[in-house]
Amino acid sequence: MASRRKPSKKRNPNRIDVHAKPEENEAVVVARTVLRPSVQAALTLEEYGKSLVDLELSGLIAALTEQTDAAIGGDLGRAEAMLTAQAHTLDAIFNKLARLAIQMDFVDQLECFLKLALRAQSQSRATWETLSAIKNPPMAGYVRQANIAHGHQQVNNAPATANDGSRARETKNRQSKLLEAQDGERLDTSATRTTIGADSDMAPVGEINRPKNAPG
Repeated sequence: MASRRKPSKKRNPNRIDVHAKPEENEAVVVARTVLRPSVQAALTLEEYGKSLVDLELSGLIAALTEQTDAAIGGDLGRAEAMLTAQAHTLDAIFNKLARLAIQMDFVDQLECFLKLALRAQSQSRATWETLSAIKNPPMAGYVRQANIAHGHQQVNNAPATANDGSRARETKNRQSKLLEAQDGERLDTSATRTTIGADSDMAPVGEINRPKNAPG
């Protein structure tokens, strides 16, 4: 008599499987898994999508992980498609709120709807700008600053080179020489004098012999 096969237990689609190595702390592994961006996004999408379709958490996590891996690898096709769809959605919100605003009878209601409409319009514009930056990333460049004086004088703030340093020293030396040569400042321009001996004409006078009784 053949034995009846026991029905397998149905797997819970909302369960998150966590695999930890023997040397890893289980609590840390669980926390790291819950904090994954794909898991957090899947939990949010599950809450928002309950009224539309029965979503499984494990399937959402797997799909989001594929998208994040693609973005990390440089494939931004999904991001471009998402931003394009969001920009159109925000534009639809703007037009809907703008039409509702004109139907209001009170100024405060009109102002409230117009503020919300313009906020949606601003977000739509920002979304298009983000998409444009992804498609056409700005090129990093180096701009040399220029100081423009009156007239035709222009001074470029370029990095100093070896020649510039020698020119600066030469100019400094020229200025020092000019200062030292003018009006006797710090420099005696006369010729160097040699040391001479004692003047023999200025020697002490010797004893003079004269009569003791000088006349008158």
